[in-house]
Amino acid sequence: MNRIKRNTWQREAVREALDDTSGFISAQALHSSLHAAGSPIGLATVYRALGDLAASGDADSLQSPEGEALYRACSTTGHHHHLICRNCGLTVEIAADEVEAWAKMVAAEHGFTSAAHVVDVFGLCANCTRLQSTGE
Repeated sequence: MNRIKRNTWQREAVREALDDTSGFISAQALHSSLHAAGSPIGLATVYRALGDLAASGDADSLQSPEGEALYRACSTTGHHHHLICRNCGLTVEIAADEVEAWAKMVAAEHGFTSAAHVVDVFGLCANCTRLQSTGE
């Protein structure tokens, strides 16, 4: 059964807070920023709203190298990949045609169809690299 989600004030508050965030953010960090701004929204509601936004394609979701679920407002519809700064969280959506071709080829070589993949690249952005090299 496919149920339509109501657009509650809580879900809208989470969507707006996510829109105001430049990179990926955890549910707990988003909850903290909402509370700092005076919102009474609960942590469980933030988790639920983020899950709904990710399921509907309105938010990207990924797992950090530490295993934590992270979210960001999705600015591109359809399948895409990210470069993510491990330090500041800056995120850049990237095309990865070579990855797409490789994934299809490897799947076909092994008799797989309808294959899907997730590729996110973590590193340091230019600014964090500069700050790290100057010791700031």
